[in-house]
Amino acid sequence: MYESSTDAVHPRFSRNRKIFKTGGLKIALIQSTVGPDKAKNVSHIVREIHKAKENGAQVVALGECFNSPYGTKYFEEYAEEVPAGETCRALSKAAAEAGVCVVGGSVPERCGDKLYNTCTVWDSKGKLLAQHRKMHLFDIDVPNKIKFKESDVLSPGQQVTTFDYEGVRIGVGICYDLRFGELAHIMAANGCSLLIYPGAFNMVTGPRHWELLARARANDQQLWVALVSPARDENAEYVAWGHSMVVSPWGDVVQELDEKPGTLFADISFTTLEDVRLAIPIRTQRRTDVYDTIAKK
Repeated sequence: MYESSTDAVHPRFSRNRKIFKTGGLKIALIQSTVGPDKAKNVSHIVREIHKAKENGAQVVALGECFNSPYGTKYFEEYAEEVPAGETCRALSKAAAEAGVCVVGGSVPERCGDKLYNTCTVWDSKGKLLAQHRKMHLFDIDVPNKIKFKESDVLSPGQQVTTFDYEGVRIGVGICYDLRFGELAHIMAANGCSLLIYPGAFNMVTGPRHWELLARARANDQQLWVALVSPARDENAEYVAWGHSMVVSPWGDVVQELDEKPGTLFADISFTTLEDVRLAIPIRTQRRTDVYDTIAKK
């Protein structure tokens, strides 16, 4: 598996003082409309990856379930193996041809008799860099309102996922993973400068919590956060909020799309990252003699 960085987590972040490179990184977030035709969804994404490269992107990130409608009843039908499936092969080829790192949103993955919601990451040569299986499954049951259980179909991932690209360590979570600050903390402690969350918040949670959680994760962990949503389709069974965005380590939204299809471009400044960490030195002032957050795997 390609799921986890092997670096140990230092409880006081002391080794994070200079782990990020100077300068910056240009990223692109592709917010695409997702329909029932998998091949059409994927071919559109491939075209957009090439367009993003033409506009200077070094890392291109996609939304959750970019190749299939979102819903438990669709996962079995659209699932494919990683990395042998047709979507993975298309992403690998696109990454190599465009010469960019592709953070492949998520796809329904089949592994033996289990299904996962999985993000694959491909380097500029088309090599699989990382594979993140959504750790936290969205199970809710509100009497007389809504019942939805991803665990009826999906299995949860078991590992924290980080990868290195062009001297930058990047962490990955999927949708509901965003709500768990402990996961973000562990990725930050492992040296991440940027966290990318493909996600599909709905029309209730989106306006309430999408931006709030992105800013919270960025501010608490003093790093960049990118959220990548599908575009909103009012005729779909599941209507996504959209509003893909990039948030700075100060907790400011620096770029944001609306609900329509589009591509967001943002410059990730590592000078800004260092300025924040020097100005507010929480990383060396945590009371790990009293409390701590650790990874068990």
